[in-house]
Amino acid sequence: MSNLAIHIDQLSKQYRLGVIGGKRLVDDVSRWWARVNDKPDPLSRIGHEKVQKVGAAEGDEYIWALKDISIDIKHGEVLGIIGRNGAGKSTLLKILSRVTGPTSGQVKVSARIASLLEVGTGFHPELSGRENVFLNGAILGMSKSEIKRKFDEIVSFAGVEKFIDTPVKRYSSGMHVRLGFAVAAHLDPEILIVDEVLSVGDTAFREKCLGKMQQVNRTEGRTVLFVSHDMATVESLCKRGIVLEGGEVAFDGDISGAINRHLKPEMLSAVVDQLNDRTRQGIGGARILSIRFEDGNGNPRTHFKMGDSIEIVVRAEFHEPIENPTFAVNILTDRGVLATACCSSHYGVKTGVVKGLFEYRTRIDGLTLYPRTYVVEPWIATAAGTPNLDWVRDGATFVVTLGPEYMKTPVVGAHHGISFTPSKWDVRQIADDVAAYELILPVNEPEFQVVH
Repeated sequence: MSNLAIHIDQLSKQYRLGVIGGKRLVDDVSRWWARVNDKPDPLSRIGHEKVQKVGAAEGDEYIWALKDISIDIKHGEVLGIIGRNGAGKSTLLKILSRVTGPTSGQVKVSARIASLLEVGTGFHPELSGRENVFLNGAILGMSKSEIKRKFDEIVSFAGVEKFIDTPVKRYSSGMHVRLGFAVAAHLDPEILIVDEVLSVGDTAFREKCLGKMQQVNRTEGRTVLFVSHDMATVESLCKRGIVLEGGEVAFDGDISGAINRHLKPEMLSAVVDQLNDRTRQGIGGARILSIRFEDGNGNPRTHFKMGDSIEIVVRAEFHEPIENPTFAVNILTDRGVLATACCSSHYGVKTGVVKGLFEYRTRIDGLTLYPRTYVVEPWIATAAGTPNLDWVRDGATFVVTLGPEYMKTPVVGAHHGISFTPSKWDVRQIADDVAAYELILPVNEPEFQVVH
């Protein structure tokens, strides 16, 4: 146990859906007394596992957000915790951060924890950035002298020097996040917990935050627990990964294996019409309903060869009139790296005012993507450069396999990049005394052969 930063043993967390507490005080006391004495819930019903009806009324349900989680995390380890929405990631981190308590099991922490669960929590909109640094730092456990000593470094890291005496209600969301992260990142914890806070903010600041987390681990030997849906970031930062599925540990091992397990082809279907469990971003007004993959002849498919044609068909419903919306599809690698974005606005597509059920499709002739699994994320915006109406993350997947016969395996693979670029090659022997300009300006145009 001496080398362990965190020891989690048979940890479970149960929530009641829709109702806080019992119908009667005596029921709550009975349940509490049974738990204290390590006895079964006197109000629970037999034969229910994941979701069990408990208590006074029909329809009052309990759900296990976590069930029998056992994890050991060593000092200095960088652990990635991944899983789909509702898998139990945030619940686990809240228990570790003592925001909430477990229903059963135990957690032993042998070091000071700093949690970046919701960056900027506790900021007062009427107070200036300077005042909120001291306020937020105190909430996170920093002393006043410690905040004073690190104040200039915090402000510089956030990049808000010019606005530090401005009320934070006038800050943009990005500035708000930067200042909140800067305060939390300059704590001196042995364990740093980060939950999806890097999903907001510009690219440069995200890189700075990642650098900070790598610094506290590599140079200061601190333990980092990192939760994100960005698999590329998880893979670059973490060495070990845990996959949560339905509140249970489905995988615990090296980070590549964890990501592969998380991205296993359960979404691999030519037609995906159940998107309710996907993460979404947008201001509303439209909702994406389904995604379909077709070949050049209109046949549903999930696997395409390099050089094939692919059509990505998206069905969406507009709840209010939108004039000339932008339809788009992002294609990402299985590690979350954007391979390409196909946007109707690039081609000047005009639809007029739309409302109701619509279907849009984009066709790619001659796939140039290297063989691997790709993730499709459709989105709709009111117009180019405006906020998204709806954006479905991790919407569906398709697979690109080895292409035409001139593509020779095992030479071609994802390690060559994301997209294959056709090129022409000419190789010939030259004399030692041939001048450089003769190579640049040959007298006779050579015949090029395509070698891929």
